[in-house]
Amino acid sequence: MALIHGLHRRNLRGDLLGGVTAAVVALPLALAFGNAALGPGGAIYGLYGAIVAGFLAALFGGTPAQVSGPTGPMSVTVAGVVSSLAAVGVSRDLSAGEMLPLVMAAVVLGGLFEALLGVLRLGRYITLVPYSVVSGFMSGIGAIILVLQLGPFIGVSTRGGVVESLGTLLSDPTPNPAAIAVGLMTLAVVFLTPARIRAWIPSPLLALLVVTPLSLLLFSDDRLRDLDLEPLTRIGTIPDGGLRPVMPDFSRHLPELVKAGLVLALLGAIDSLLTSLVADNITQTNHDSNRELIGQGIANSAAGFLSGLPGAGATMRTVINIKSGGETPISGMTHSLVLLLVLLGAGSLAAEIPTALLAGILIKVGLDIIDWGFLLRAHRLSTKTAVLMHGVLLMTVFWDLIWGVLVGMFVANLLTVDSITQAQLAGMDEDNPHDGEATLPSDLSEQEKNGIRRCGDALMLFRLRGPMSFGAAKGISARMGLIRNYKVLILDISEVPRMGVTASLAIERMVKEAESLGRLAIVAGANERLRARLMAFGINAPMTDRREALRRAEEFIAPTH
Repeated sequence: MALIHGLHRRNLRGDLLGGVTAAVVALPLALAFGNAALGPGGAIYGLYGAIVAGFLAALFGGTPAQVSGPTGPMSVTVAGVVSSLAAVGVSRDLSAGEMLPLVMAAVVLGGLFEALLGVLRLGRYITLVPYSVVSGFMSGIGAIILVLQLGPFIGVSTRGGVVESLGTLLSDPTPNPAAIAVGLMTLAVVFLTPARIRAWIPSPLLALLVVTPLSLLLFSDDRLRDLDLEPLTRIGTIPDGGLRPVMPDFSRHLPELVKAGLVLALLGAIDSLLTSLVADNITQTNHDSNRELIGQGIANSAAGFLSGLPGAGATMRTVINIKSGGETPISGMTHSLVLLLVLLGAGSLAAEIPTALLAGILIKVGLDIIDWGFLLRAHRLSTKTAVLMHGVLLMTVFWDLIWGVLVGMFVANLLTVDSITQAQLAGMDEDNPHDGEATLPSDLSEQEKNGIRRCGDALMLFRLRGPMSFGAAKGISARMGLIRNYKVLILDISEVPRMGVTASLAIERMVKEAESLGRLAIVAGANERLRARLMAFGINAPMTDRREALRRAEEFIAPTH
């Protein structure tokens, strides 16, 4: 069991306490995420996912104190899977037995793809996402949650994504006063509960315990009918017998399922590894990214066979677990076992939870996910950063989750390359400073300065600094035409630790241009790695240190003076 990471009995008391505390927080969120992902009747599948994915991700994952389960981004993605399957003609009715096996097929594929990312050792690359992209993406997820929960909050049944939900609300704005009352009571509890009470009981759980009985007392079906109002929509009957195995259906709509699986894998990887970084910062440890992806993949595939929503590292639950004393995978496994006991012992009570209550909890979650701090001040830091962040936010909300991230990363990398290129171009010095002592480079030795003076106007000393990427090729090529004005070209790369292929080709062209004009070209200061690369490119120019290069330049120039 080489994948089991850090599973031992040290700190058992802290792990048990952390796991129980995390489970208390996870219960209402799991139900809310299930309802958000799969609609009425779907809350229980969020609880299934928290139990299965939470246990196995802790057992096999690479972040010892992490607690996994359904999250906002993952539930939004599953809701998108339901919409995409409905678009190709699959009924949305979960009770019909048709949608659930297809959704679970996407969940299983997503788990397999996510595990494959870990097997291919791609974990460290996934977290190399600029903060502006992550901020825009997470704020977009928060905005999606807010929009999708507006309907249940006011008692209007909505389906589909952001545009469809908004369309339904605008075309059929007939709210249920009882649902609005339940939603407002929930918001009051989650926002106004004093900190000293929240220290003992999380506000989402408190909302469940307080608002659910009040809804039965104040808004019973009989009383609402007497007032000529629609009854409240509730979670409904929780199936007996614990977890429910399901055979995923891979036989239909396979392209849509594969696409959905890839989205779930990438999103789950990003979500989990970002939470792993948060855990590292708190515990002062280092997680194993690839093992974490493998563990999350195994957990999600197993969840798909047991009717559970896919999970990822849950930031709030992980932080609460660590703050409560959790340090090892035992805490995450304890969290899942506690939820399993709740499922077996209190399932019938959960059936009476109003969906408007869950919507109120998720509205708080959505508001918390939005990166308000960065959103409101990004324009002060950089206009480009602000435009990029808002662009990713809008693409996430109105287009596609993963494409929003991919396009954002592409643009961010272009901006980064441009910034690096400008820095590289600024570090290039093709001038030959010999017109006076003050113009000589200060980092040259006295012997080197004397050599430059003796060479005079016949020497072009072209100095490069820092790593040379493909962006530097533009600056190198721009200096090509200057070579004919000199008799000797010294390419000084003493301060270049590495050089990309495109920059190496530009160096090759510059050397060959000098040789074709009958000039002497010398490469100075190349380290062993750069020397091997340049020789592999067929550059036969002398390669030596700067002092020897200046000596050879003097010998070449002297006979012509």
